[in-house]
Amino acid sequence: MKPRTVVLAGASGFIGRYFRERFVEEGWQVRTVGRGASADAQWNDDGAITTALDGAELLVNLAGRSVNCRYNVRNRREIMDSRVLTTRELGRAVSACEDPPRTWINSSTGTIYRHAEDRPQSEDSGELGSGFSVDVARAWEDELDAAVVPATRKVPLRIAIVLGPGGGVMGPFRNLARLGLGGYMGPGTQKFSWIHVEDLFRVVLFAHAHGELTGPLNAASPYPVDNRELMSLVRQSMRVPFGIPTPSWLLEAGAVLIRTQTELVLKSRWVEPRKLLDAGFAFEYPCLTGALNHIANPTRSLT
Repeated sequence: MKPRTVVLAGASGFIGRYFRERFVEEGWQVRTVGRGASADAQWNDDGAITTALDGAELLVNLAGRSVNCRYNVRNRREIMDSRVLTTRELGRAVSACEDPPRTWINSSTGTIYRHAEDRPQSEDSGELGSGFSVDVARAWEDELDAAVVPATRKVPLRIAIVLGPGGGVMGPFRNLARLGLGGYMGPGTQKFSWIHVEDLFRVVLFAHAHGELTGPLNAASPYPVDNRELMSLVRQSMRVPFGIPTPSWLLEAGAVLIRTQTELVLKSRWVEPRKLLDAGFAFEYPCLTGALNHIANPTRSLT
């Protein structure tokens, strides 16, 4: 039987590498679009991208420069372009296919919602926020919406913070805990919406298999935690007994020194996966304790 084919765009990062390995394990043929020499198609080569996409069943776009940086003029432009221009390029390529992918899942971000400590933000009732990160998310989704690909179902995936062994945001948190600085950050009441990378992979397969899922789709665990609980669980997973809290003013100063933004830890992200839950999706890692235990002991089976 001919293997199913998926095209991964932006497959060189933490999520992309994990997805590539898991798709192969599941029996898929994987083609890639990227900047490295090993990619099947290079960015800025519409013909090669169209060839890679033609006959594929699924397109998953993960391309995007890291937001873990200071938002100066140059970085802002690179963050925006790395999302919008790659999505535009994929739209041109898909529209040129004789046999286009049935589903196009395009990364977006749960950061598109406002700072929320009062209630969860679902796809239908969530309120969009403001600021640079939200502007990027809006432009990203608008570009996907503008792609004229009538034979392909387009799904913007609003992804929460992704956790997993060997990558994601847990490294810095674990390092702070090792140094005794693993206390809560800022007020500690800000929500932390997250998803284990294995569940994110399973969400992609689920969304592809369920043609009734349209429009934005929130990819987040149904059980977010606040920052106090997050840091407590990080310490527990590492068997570190205490951690010194970090006030907002110190975070601001430290962010300048390490060239990042405090938004990454101070914004309250409360993303509710309402469409997934209503469609019957079952999370492998619904609770943060299990996810962190797996990250701390990654040799254990995922099942």
